[in-house]
Amino acid sequence: MEYINHPLIHPDRLEKRTYQFSIAMRALDGNTLVVIPTGLGKTAVALIVAASRLYSMGGKVLMLAPTKPLVEQHLRYFQSHLNLPEATEKSCVIFTGEAAPAVRTAEWDAATVILATPQVVKNDLIAGRYSLHDVSLLVVDEAHRAVGNYAYVFLVERYMESAIQPLVLAMTASPGGNQEKVADIVENLHIVHVETRSEADPDVRPYVHEKEVEIINVSLPDELKQCLTYLYDLIESRLSQLREMGLPAPDRKNLSMKALQELNALIQQRIAERDATGYVAASIHAECMKLRHAVGLAESQGCLVLKGYLQKLSAEGKTPGGSKASKRIAEDPSFGELLSRAEGWEEECHPKLLALPSLVEQILEEHPESRVIVFATYRDTVRMIVEMLSARGITAERFVGQATKDSEKGLSQKKQIAALKRFREGEFRVLVATSVGEEGLDIPSTDVVIFYEPVPSEIRSIQRKGRTGRHGTGRIIVMVTRGTSDEISRFTSVRKERAMAKQMSGLGKRMKNEFQSALSLSPEEIARDRAEQEQHFGPQIVVDDRELVSKVTEHLSAADARISVERLPVGDYRIGERILVERKTARDFVDTLIERDLLGQIRQMAANCTKPVLIIEGGDLYCQRDIHPNAIRGALAAIGINFGVTIFSVSDPGETAELLLVLARRESEDGTAERTLPLKHTYQGNHEAQEAIITAFPEIGLKHARSLLSAFGSVQAIMQAERDDLLKVPGIGIKKAERIYELSRLPYL
Repeated sequence: MEYINHPLIHPDRLEKRTYQFSIAMRALDGNTLVVIPTGLGKTAVALIVAASRLYSMGGKVLMLAPTKPLVEQHLRYFQSHLNLPEATEKSCVIFTGEAAPAVRTAEWDAATVILATPQVVKNDLIAGRYSLHDVSLLVVDEAHRAVGNYAYVFLVERYMESAIQPLVLAMTASPGGNQEKVADIVENLHIVHVETRSEADPDVRPYVHEKEVEIINVSLPDELKQCLTYLYDLIESRLSQLREMGLPAPDRKNLSMKALQELNALIQQRIAERDATGYVAASIHAECMKLRHAVGLAESQGCLVLKGYLQKLSAEGKTPGGSKASKRIAEDPSFGELLSRAEGWEEECHPKLLALPSLVEQILEEHPESRVIVFATYRDTVRMIVEMLSARGITAERFVGQATKDSEKGLSQKKQIAALKRFREGEFRVLVATSVGEEGLDIPSTDVVIFYEPVPSEIRSIQRKGRTGRHGTGRIIVMVTRGTSDEISRFTSVRKERAMAKQMSGLGKRMKNEFQSALSLSPEEIARDRAEQEQHFGPQIVVDDRELVSKVTEHLSAADARISVERLPVGDYRIGERILVERKTARDFVDTLIERDLLGQIRQMAANCTKPVLIIEGGDLYCQRDIHPNAIRGALAAIGINFGVTIFSVSDPGETAELLLVLARRESEDGTAERTLPLKHTYQGNHEAQEAIITAFPEIGLKHARSLLSAFGSVQAIMQAERDDLLKVPGIGIKKAERIYELSRLPYL
């Protein structure tokens, strides 16, 4: 076996594969999207490129991956293979948001390779904790996520703007078959090369392990067929109502998600036009969505999962805060009959769940060293599979996301990593996972992957299949219920996978023909770029840490605002000592007015500052929900007149950011950023009351008040101080000292 020979790669550690080396050399020429099947070593390509950039350019390597388990996996790989001179335990570090910001800043300065989840790096950049200017390579794993508001988009844009000599290496096994989405990925990541390989390519074929795909077809039992009859009738009655309202609702057999989305667009258009029927239609549309989901559960998941969902709908319909859609469904006699039937189910009747334990048992008996991953879409199904396998004496654990949903607790990222470690070491034989287990995880001994149901997404299908056949022959088993949406999902994913392969091949050829290498920056340009970055400062804005998920902070950061991130007790943004800003989308404003205490929230903000501001972002307030316009007008009147809040209406997050910048610039002009503490009738403590007294002097803000109190020790000592003594306090000039001295002694006439 021939190994890669490089000063920064441990000798006899990384096998030299022609296709990996070829892709890496191409990636060094310009920003590259690498699309190769799972199990063929995308991380090895990243390592070769990283070692080459560090050797020739120095600087740092930043590798991004969407989950902590995947980041931790990359860390182990780089620590094992990368041969850094004078390496320490801090040379390769992971950033996942668990460490304090100050610790991350120190680790960033010391590290050569940083492996991170994207959101934590985005937050740190917005807060100004470090810069990407010396990052010589940015690696983006699972690059198919680089669309919409995902943090990859922001980070690559910032990297291309701020790095001295940027290079992006993006990697995925499945960018998708949608041409527009792939074009977005290429644009968002500033890609100039696309390197693709398939398992049929001559340089790849020697390293491909066979994957046997087996389809297990089952038939829906009569009990579930009868339940589907109820659900079909419920859906058809709703579609008939929509047709009577003049909407082009499809028949039940053609009720795809695409058809529902097109129907919703027409309904939203009616709402925008203030057509009262739009609100009713929106609620009926929500009923169709819920009932269609129930159909999917009955067809592919089983009677006990369906029973749980029907009970949940009934409970929502009976609670005061439940949606109108849930209430109408719960009140429908046909739904009541269906629920009564479901209440009698005590054992699972779906043949998938009945067949799965025997199937897994047979696999493990024939191959005792095997590891099996079972993928299921819903957590309830995951739980039931684990319970049924455990009842048969098969050691199995669930692998789900962090969020806790209903009574189903999630797994923290630490617990996810621990579960994978136990699975890898053979403490249990079967991992039952939701979609969180689909991306990138490399368990060498996993030789069987079972799809509890097909998925219509080509990306998810490819990712699932990629968990096996990475280091040996793999087996893929897909369980399909005949005559249901399972069959549609299976054929859809196959068709999309073929379309994706064809599209990527064509895209790679086109981009090779169009590419022109960019000239390197001269030393003078590099020095000038650094100087500009160090000298430029924008206005300062304090951002509540919960607002970092919004696009507003991205726009602020792009405009070079100086951002501080804190947990604000009230408001979303603080500007200087006077201004607090609460930001609400139009929908959130109306939802909070109806379901929570909007006025109480605004009142609390207004009580904590002298200049409260409310920004209402996007859309028409009066068409968000079926609520009388006078209720909204009354709320706006109370906010503006009773609480003294300035209200601004903006169109989108970009305009919100522009408005915040204008407020910050005006507040910083002529020293007005620090004038007085918030006006209050009571203070939380003596310190705050003393500061309030001193800030009452003209031109004395909170900063100078604290300096004076620290220097003199009391309000009385400040009042009795001589001019020369006042001038010794940093920031107190002749004018300020004169005013304090004169006003302290001036008779009140």
